[in-house]
Amino acid sequence: MIDLKRLRDEPEYRRGIERKRVRAGLLDELLALDERRRALHTTVQDLRARQNAASKEIGRASADQRADKIAAAGALKDELATEEERLATLETECDALALQVPNPAHESVPDGGEDEGTVLREVGGPLRAAPARDHAEFGERIGFFDRDRAAEVSGSRFAYLMREAVLLELAIVQWVMSKLVGEGFIPVMPPVLVREQTMVEAGFFPTDRAQVYEVDGGELFLVGTAEIPLSVLHRNEIIGADELPLRYAGASPCFRREAGTYGKDTRGIFRVHQFDKVEMFVFAEPDRSWEEHERILAIEESIIGGLGLPYRVVNIAAGDLGNAAAKKYDLEVWLPSEGRYREVTSCSNYLDYSARRLGTRVKGERGTLPLHTLNGTACAISRTLVYLFEHYQEPDGGIRVPEVLQPNTGFARVDPRG
Repeated sequence: MIDLKRLRDEPEYRRGIERKRVRAGLLDELLALDERRRALHTTVQDLRARQNAASKEIGRASADQRADKIAAAGALKDELATEEERLATLETECDALALQVPNPAHESVPDGGEDEGTVLREVGGPLRAAPARDHAEFGERIGFFDRDRAAEVSGSRFAYLMREAVLLELAIVQWVMSKLVGEGFIPVMPPVLVREQTMVEAGFFPTDRAQVYEVDGGELFLVGTAEIPLSVLHRNEIIGADELPLRYAGASPCFRREAGTYGKDTRGIFRVHQFDKVEMFVFAEPDRSWEEHERILAIEESIIGGLGLPYRVVNIAAGDLGNAAAKKYDLEVWLPSEGRYREVTSCSNYLDYSARRLGTRVKGERGTLPLHTLNGTACAISRTLVYLFEHYQEPDGGIRVPEVLQPNTGFARVDPRG
């Protein structure tokens, strides 16, 4: 949630929000509502003070004054109840509107919208030309996944992952988790069904509700990333500065509706409704979060680079940032069949945006303040398999296994089938 005081007092803070292309009039509407709320809060405080004073006067009043004093105190009590009810309604309206306002984009984020981010660097190469078969055709021919049978069971954009591909996936998870533990992350297997309030506090509702599966009549929701349950690990806690940063690595299945996708993205396993992912989440001191952001990015690069995949780093434009992110880097890997880079991981600094909703604070030399939260995808497994299928397939229809995964797979190559 944004800092309303900063929105009122700091033009650059407001400008950072406007760079995200918010709905016209939203900020002025929120500020007007907040002004009414603050004025009514002052009124309620004054009425409470008057009521307390009136109650004390009853005890000091003479017998002939007592009835009038009681009547006056009763009138103040009724007026206070009315104004408190109005204030509660205004606070609910103000909070609901504030939840729609995004975190301001950081000054280092470029202006622009989708596909208008700044490419910071390209690593790896030469870039491979289109392989004999794209990942969908290759995966089906070698027997790594079966979408037709999955469609009969679950509908479109699901797949049975099979044979050596399963061992590849498990090897990736083990390798990535081992790297993260070595970097000081605590491994976690979190719940993947969460309550609505958790989705709100994590910064995903109300804006991303259309992408989420709800179950049990809306009592619970399937998460699209382990970031959500990881973010609430320290809800309403005060953490000592000497305990930070707290770094967690969550491995979980993820579920997304992927509404609005079409074309090539619906083939194979590039964009499916269910997939596995390893996610990094960090609670950091406010003055160290940008350093932590760069650290998460370096880990992501070491993972993609370790798999031998050519990639580039993109500083995402303000108009393409999600509500919670003040800044986001995307790692995009070269997809030979399409002759272009496609996203594989990202990492974001939310600053204090989510911590304000969560009530997660840090106690340090400057007092007790909302801390900063960051997240980054260590590895989206099915998306990573797509790139491996295209970069490591061989002319005879087989596939090599990246060297770093071989100790966990137990094989260096899969021979062709059919």
